[in-house]
Amino acid sequence: MTHLAFDGGQSALRLRVLPTGTTAEGPGHTHGPNTLQSTLNAIHQTATKAGLIKQPPVASAGTHEAIEVAALGLTGFPRDPGVARQLAAGIAEVLQAREVRLTQDMVTAHAGALPDGYGVVVAAGTGLVCLAVDRDGAWHKVDGDGYLFGDAGSAFAIGRAGLVAVQRARDGRGSATALADTTLDPIALYSSPTLVDEVARFAPEVLRRAAEDDPVAQSIVTGAAADIAETIATAIGQLTSNEPVPVACVGGLFAGAGEQLTEPLRALLPDRAHLTEPAGNSLDGAERLATEPPGPYADLLVIHRN
Repeated sequence: MTHLAFDGGQSALRLRVLPTGTTAEGPGHTHGPNTLQSTLNAIHQTATKAGLIKQPPVASAGTHEAIEVAALGLTGFPRDPGVARQLAAGIAEVLQAREVRLTQDMVTAHAGALPDGYGVVVAAGTGLVCLAVDRDGAWHKVDGDGYLFGDAGSAFAIGRAGLVAVQRARDGRGSATALADTTLDPIALYSSPTLVDEVARFAPEVLRRAAEDDPVAQSIVTGAAADIAETIATAIGQLTSNEPVPVACVGGLFAGAGEQLTEPLRALLPDRAHLTEPAGNSLDGAERLATEPPGPYADLLVIHRN
């Protein structure tokens, strides 16, 4: 039987087919009124790339072989339980899957990073979310509130701060910075349908300039580390035990920044926090949820069975 693992972020939707290990990538989460249909379209497109769907866009065309379980961790997981169930049913129809296990991307990030199930995982890419799971399975989510009202310390937050610094420098309102050497016009991004992703893609430039000792860029990176440390400390404060807490930092932002971000972060964390190398990534976590019992994540899953 085939099992599918999906990791859906704002930049891309990744698929791993099990047991073959075949992978495919499709469009990431988009913000807008047709989010549910956009998500289904992205899943269909990605599954088609992987050779699972014979001919788009008709789901009834079937798949090459039976799909036992599809597990998905999505940035665009619906807040409304009814809509989440509707999405899970839609995914089951698109993939012709016997069972769909749908959850937030923070859950697959946690399942991939901390196989023991206890501790804190902060997943930072375009957005940022933190999940703490206690010894008794109780869970606590911190941030993950989106680019307008949350995601503090994320690539979007860093990119936005960098682009604000660009505009301030060009206007003469702010300090001179090498960030302003970019050919990018921040104001032109207002009309872009992929604004969130494009702003986040400026984060690597901020990190690069910070490494070159640009004080404005360094201040932005230091501020991001402080925001992430605050989020982690809040999550640890929700755990009932007094034992040391493993903290894993996962996602594209940490992968790209490395010690440039984790070094100032480490200095700001509470004593109970112990930065731990993640055992795997979000796609590994989705694979775990697709092939193993839900375990401590059972209450965080929406399950649809045909």
